[in-house]
Amino acid sequence: MNLRNVAIIAHVDHGKTTLVDQLFRQSGTFRDNQRVEERAMDSNDLEKERGITILAKATSVEWEGTRINIVDTPGHADFGGEVERILSMVDGVILLVDSSEGAMPQTKFVTGKALKLGLRPIVVVNKIDRPDERIQEVLDEVFDLFVSLEATDEQLDFPVLYASGRNGYANETPDAREGTLAPLFNKIVEHVPAPNLDQDAAFSFLVTLLDRDNFLGRILTGRVQSGVVKVNQPIHALDMDGKVVETGRASKLMSFRGLERVPVEEARAGDIISLAGLAVATVSNTIADTSVTEAIQAQPIDPPTLSMRFAVNDSPMAGREGTKVTSRMIRDRLEREAESNVAIKVTESEDKDSFEVAGRGELQLGVLIETMRREGFELGISRPRVLFREDENGNKTEPYETVVIDVDDEFSGTVVDKMAQRKAELTDMRPSGGGKTRITFSAPSRGLIGYHGEFLSDTRGTGIMNRLFEKYGPHKGKIEGRKNGVLISNGNGEAQAYALGPLEERGILFVGHGEALYEGMIIGENAKTEDLEVNPMKAKQLTNFRASGGKDDAVRLTPPKKMTLEQAIAYVDDDEMVEVTPTKIRLRKRHLDPHERKKASRAKVAA
Repeated sequence: MNLRNVAIIAHVDHGKTTLVDQLFRQSGTFRDNQRVEERAMDSNDLEKERGITILAKATSVEWEGTRINIVDTPGHADFGGEVERILSMVDGVILLVDSSEGAMPQTKFVTGKALKLGLRPIVVVNKIDRPDERIQEVLDEVFDLFVSLEATDEQLDFPVLYASGRNGYANETPDAREGTLAPLFNKIVEHVPAPNLDQDAAFSFLVTLLDRDNFLGRILTGRVQSGVVKVNQPIHALDMDGKVVETGRASKLMSFRGLERVPVEEARAGDIISLAGLAVATVSNTIADTSVTEAIQAQPIDPPTLSMRFAVNDSPMAGREGTKVTSRMIRDRLEREAESNVAIKVTESEDKDSFEVAGRGELQLGVLIETMRREGFELGISRPRVLFREDENGNKTEPYETVVIDVDDEFSGTVVDKMAQRKAELTDMRPSGGGKTRITFSAPSRGLIGYHGEFLSDTRGTGIMNRLFEKYGPHKGKIEGRKNGVLISNGNGEAQAYALGPLEERGILFVGHGEALYEGMIIGENAKTEDLEVNPMKAKQLTNFRASGGKDDAVRLTPPKKMTLEQAIAYVDDDEMVEVTPTKIRLRKRHLDPHERKKASRAKVAA
């Protein structure tokens, strides 16, 4: 059978997963009466809730005698570790761009990787039925992007299709508003080369994705680079230097058919398969016939830029809401994550009670914490900090990001001002039509921690911010953090409305009446710059005197401000932590005892 391997790359929200749904329907992968969820490829709970793709997934459809293996890739830079490896499995890419938003920073990131590998993209302008489409300008932007990424003449001569993924049509003319996706299927078969690999050589296979199964153990996914593999064939795993990691048998081989993995007896060079039977082999290892001694070159992975401390929950509430609370359980879970997600690095602290987890960005680490929380873990999480380096002259450097902001004209001044306070440099500013401005900055990652919530408030929820790792550059010096202090509970007990009423005048409260509190827990934001210890548990003294006039003293409280996990992580300062449990997110001081806090702050000043 004819074979084509293709990846779909696009910026987040440009319609990639929806397009794959339509490819399934029109290729007959789903029966007419089969009930399938929308965006069937986003199967993980967090993907459904957030409407983003987090994990790369492989699937396949059949079109007129050709099997097309399609890989749906994540669009967020935080999950870029997935994208880089996936591109080594395919022979072509479909670059999907929104007819209004055009080429965005994440598009640039993935497209750059694809062009370097020599892949020739098919450009699909999606959502052509949008009222604010600007198809010709978007095509010019894509061409300029390819030129800036040093594309070859052959890559610059890219085929273009105009499509609406939601309505299920594609065409070679931008005016079409109906039809099917047949032109896209035909273009893939005609433009993407069939795998040109040696079927007669010894079997070899590069692991690009790793999954776990309760029955089969580790499932390694990738493309067969050479030869043929059969069930129960003896194999071994080699690391990047060619050292043997382990030896075993290919106990099960599976191929992709639609959304399912189907067992097969053998796989040939060019097939994308999943293989079970090894217990140690991991991503970027080479799985091969035992006669093979050379490892396949694996794509280097961009280094982590941000780290957080994951600690055992030591608050007075520890163990009440979660089932997984020990450092051993946390270590096992983090090691399992680092195994399958090469963009994450885990190091254990000397006291064995906390772990430094480094990753690509706040979103990636936030998704990991949220997943662990749902699995029953309790954790103490520190404020994110960027990972500094030194250049060849011994100067301190820090990670920078390209930030592209689309905002209504009236808010552009505020955004430029706020970004300048965060030491960002304005690199481009242009009108993007419809009363909006597109502003591009080069900003130190350190200054962007915690800015997103403030940005949404400043732009009344209408602004769109996209970030992408750019480089390591010179250290920018001190960046102002949170300006306000916090209100700290001075004891253990339940919050009382009688005590919270007067505290509302001091600032914004994070807790309501009847909530369990403990000493050192943060219950609100102080209107002033310093921290303030308060008593939120003071109840009204009951006396046998009736109030004059018989008026009711009921306290009416403003509803407390409840933070999401990401907001809480972005809000805390260096001496604070987020307590994360399956049911609650609380803010607290790292040192709960006020004397310990004073001692730590004196030590910090002295240092």
